[in-house]
Amino acid sequence: MERDALERFAHLAVDFSANVQPGQIVTIEAETGMEPVVRAVAERAYQRGARFVDATYFDPYIKKARLQLAPEETLEFVPEWYGKRMLQLGDVHAARIVLVPRVSPGILNGVDPKRAGRDQLPDIQERLEIINKRLVNWTIMPFPTQPWAEIVYPHLESQAALARLTEELTHVCRLDEADPVAAWRERRQTLHSVASRLTERHFDAIRLEGPGTHLTVGLFPTSVWEGGSATTVDGVEHMPNVPTEEVYTTPDPTRADGIVRATKPLDVAGTIISGLEVRFEGGRAVDIQADSGGEMLRERAGHDEQASRLGELALVDREGRIGALGTTFYNTLLDENAASHIALGNAYEVTVGAEDVPKINKSAIHIDFMIGGDEVQVTGITGDGAEVPVLLNGTWQI
Repeated sequence: MERDALERFAHLAVDFSANVQPGQIVTIEAETGMEPVVRAVAERAYQRGARFVDATYFDPYIKKARLQLAPEETLEFVPEWYGKRMLQLGDVHAARIVLVPRVSPGILNGVDPKRAGRDQLPDIQERLEIINKRLVNWTIMPFPTQPWAEIVYPHLESQAALARLTEELTHVCRLDEADPVAAWRERRQTLHSVASRLTERHFDAIRLEGPGTHLTVGLFPTSVWEGGSATTVDGVEHMPNVPTEEVYTTPDPTRADGIVRATKPLDVAGTIISGLEVRFEGGRAVDIQADSGGEMLRERAGHDEQASRLGELALVDREGRIGALGTTFYNTLLDENAASHIALGNAYEVTVGAEDVPKINKSAIHIDFMIGGDEVQVTGITGDGAEVPVLLNGTWQI
């Protein structure tokens, strides 16, 4: 990526997405090989008035070596200082900028999926804690890497694939706009408006129906919908995901019934899972099948008592930039914003009232997978059983 493009990326990440404040400590998390963009982001953060910038790199090839060679009983071990560092970032109300992928998709191909499912890194449980407490202004943004490009565009020569990925990421992040920040402010307002209309309906449940899918997800009486941005306890507004095209809420983890078929493959820390089908009973995923990678997801879903229950329901219409490309990016940040999705594991407190917070799902994992598309119709069900069309052929009906 050329220098001016790096600077535009860094400006969006620091000034708008994470909204770094003068005097803040800033952490940047990235995969090895992303040094040029990390340096550009660090420079912009210091120009913005950052007190200190700390860059940490995750090497996926070391993760692969661990999965292939380390004793099986050690694969879930995480040094305690990893969690302490994350919690301290919350204590000082830092800004956090995460560049993905931190494990390029496909790198773990050939690794025993059951072993891969036991190693959660680079994700750690403590990140969910500081997010739910709204202690940090944070963002996740994609940056093109060569291994990633080769997985996404296998029919292209290596350099052509990287150029294509760079072009498409530039587009979906709205960096091809004359004023990317203004473009994101407009999209943010659209998502806020949709979320408000959904919240006003006070749906008791949401039903999704399409090829291979007939799933009903129950909501809490206090469930609200959010989209576009979040605000810290200090009042700092930020965009947790760029790009983002979703509105989301917190479901009741005891109320999910039916079967769902993933409409896109998903990458979980370097392992690609395709042909996924999940059956839910009483809120729990009781059967997980896939054409490939299923054992890895089954291992993750058994990580703790609540890992097999839902922590998020998100809806995406057809007006966003990602789905229109028709590209499967094998990266959750991109693919979850191309289609409606659900997540196994930990829930967000911000999208439920205080009285229901003790009832939300608590888990060390949070894994999104895509279940939506133009063929998947979404219906809201009210407390008295009335059915209201929400998404029809990818278009909002409310």
